[in-house]
Amino acid sequence: MDVSPGTLRPGGRTARVREAVLEATQNALVEHGFHGLTMDQIADRAGVGKTTVYRRWGGPIGLVTDLMTDLADRSVAHTDTGDLEADLLENATSVLDALTDPRLGATFQAMIAAATCDSAAAAALHEFYARRIGEWARRVDLAVRRGELPAGTDSADVIRAVSAPLYYRAVVSREPIDAHVAARAVTMALTAARAGAFVDNRG
Repeated sequence: MDVSPGTLRPGGRTARVREAVLEATQNALVEHGFHGLTMDQIADRAGVGKTTVYRRWGGPIGLVTDLMTDLADRSVAHTDTGDLEADLLENATSVLDALTDPRLGATFQAMIAAATCDSAAAAALHEFYARRIGEWARRVDLAVRRGELPAGTDSADVIRAVSAPLYYRAVVSREPIDAHVAARAVTMALTAARAGAFVDNRG
């Protein structure tokens, strides 16, 4: 996911309060999961008044939603390599690194859990992944223009096909994921894309 938890944000007291609260939120998610998240705990961890936390974030869902927004805002931009297979492998590796990172992996697991029980969290999770998929899909669009893939290829679906096996193993079946699994996901997605599997022919 190419997210750097330690990235500096703009200054000012409001920004510092948000940074402290979101860091405390992520720490709590990693340690206790979404259902162990409490507002009083976050206020204490962040060294911020409870009234401020309740007024600005309202509840655990507000905290998780803002954290998802923050992680998306800190995503690292990518440069097209001119080689679609290399681009897709870079994408798969970034997903693998995020899901296997003790801190980020636990954070995403907790975010997904929150999204299953709250529509606001689900909307925030959707927005997070829409932004991430959109960034990577631009590389697929360039490959289509270069003639590497059929015209009309749904670039976002290609990116989804790369990351889906990794997420399924990590979140659903709880199976190990490694570089071999990531590379195989790329091979499958690329083979299908070249065969036109992601072209929408419904007219």
